[in-house]
Amino acid sequence: MINPGNRAIELAEQRTEQERDAAVSRTVAALDGAGTADCIDCGEAIDPARKAALPSACRCFDCQSLRERGN
Repeated sequence: MINPGNRAIELAEQRTEQERDAAVSRTVAALDGAGTADCIDCGEAIDPARKAALPSACRCFDCQSLRERGN
């Protein structure tokens, strides 16, 4: 019998790996000059100053702030 706790851990590890892989892909694309200029959460343009300071940024300042606060 599969322990439900183990399954939850396995799913969490898979999600973490997927998120990490996506972040790496976005960073590589940004460094190659193909990074997105639009926020992946709200679709609004990412401020050019934010992209200049953090080329791998894939979220606008507001969406990133919400994500960091856990919302």
